[in-house]
Amino acid sequence: MSRVFRASLAFTGPARVVGLAWPCPLPPGLSFQKRHFRTRTNAVGHLTVSQGVGGGRRHRLDDQGQEEDLRWRLAGADRPRQLRSLTVLRSAVEPVAGRLAAELATAEECAELTQHALGMVATSRGQQLEAYLVHDVAFHRVVLRASRNEMFARLGDVVAEVLTGRTEHHVMFTDPDPAAVTLHVQFAEAVRARDAARAEQLTREITIGAMAELDMLAPK
Repeated sequence: MSRVFRASLAFTGPARVVGLAWPCPLPPGLSFQKRHFRTRTNAVGHLTVSQGVGGGRRHRLDDQGQEEDLRWRLAGADRPRQLRSLTVLRSAVEPVAGRLAAELATAEECAELTQHALGMVATSRGQQLEAYLVHDVAFHRVVLRASRNEMFARLGDVVAEVLTGRTEHHVMFTDPDPAAVTLHVQFAEAVRARDAARAEQLTREITIGAMAELDMLAPK
């Protein structure tokens, strides 16, 4: 990896290096020409950066790099659009994952869902958003994992960053929407009861509600 590539990545973050955005100057003494790098996203969403016009060496941004890239994007001025884009992704994936979870979840995973749903209830009043976030993130990770689909499970980190970004950047009500909390509790019960159709519908309602909140708190 060249000195320019390594220093640019460290200084500006993954998204800047691939030429998607360049909002700040490079460190003193460094220059950057986009033609020196080529990028490609593979089937599981990993970003590959190629150094050199002829293909050269390739450097894959690992999961930690992707999480850092998401945090950077959600911290920027383009946050509303990024949140909508990621919520659309959730809307496409999570209902299907919810149906699969109802069909395939183990008894232990059913217990985890119930535990975290009750944790969300316990922290849903009194402006306890950080404590609520812990259970919310864990809940959705279990849903994606219990689907038994490796690609869905890998999106757990993406969903976690979206939920964390909404909380840290105040794109949430001071207390979570009671209706949304109820939907999570009902979903956990639908998974335990192996009611796949209901689990899918409840997950769809959760993501629809998340988009409605964005429309109110982070309008286009």
